[in-house]
Amino acid sequence: MLLREKTGLILVDVQGKLARTVHNSESLIASCEKLVQGANALELPIIVLEQNPEKLGETVHELKRHLPGIAPIKKYCFDACKSPEVLDAVKKQGVDTWLICGIEAHICVYQTTLGLLGQGYKIEVVSDCVSSRDAAHITLGIDRLRASGAQITAVEMCLYELVQDCRAPEFRDILNLVR
Repeated sequence: MLLREKTGLILVDVQGKLARTVHNSESLIASCEKLVQGANALELPIIVLEQNPEKLGETVHELKRHLPGIAPIKKYCFDACKSPEVLDAVKKQGVDTWLICGIEAHICVYQTTLGLLGQGYKIEVVSDCVSSRDAAHITLGIDRLRASGAQITAVEMCLYELVQDCRAPEFRDILNLVR
């Protein structure tokens, strides 16, 4: 069960033209937007990663507008854990569980998740918030992640787990996001 005080969100490479060319891109971006808004409502730590932003562009504006004051971390390795800056940011948050969303499911999401699992973190991949250019690669990435020890969740499932109680002050915000 996800616990708010022990959980953070890592947004992997939802940037530039690539974000517009992945399978079901509009749905992916809309789901990621709900997840980011929910993470904000629940005051979860958020880390934003950008793969080679000089070539691929920056995080899409639909998400960036909900991330004020969060500077994306540039990376060049597909496994973000190979970047000391990323590992420092992850460790600094003081949580042991990370929700992972982004692109591409079979490359950067996959390798970064394996890297985090190798560092001893619990990982929940948000299935409706990951994509790849080819739909078959999404399934492959999620299947391999599940087999490697990552849990699989969805936006609505994880947000309700985190809010836990319909009397919580954040419940109305979460309800409005998932309706």
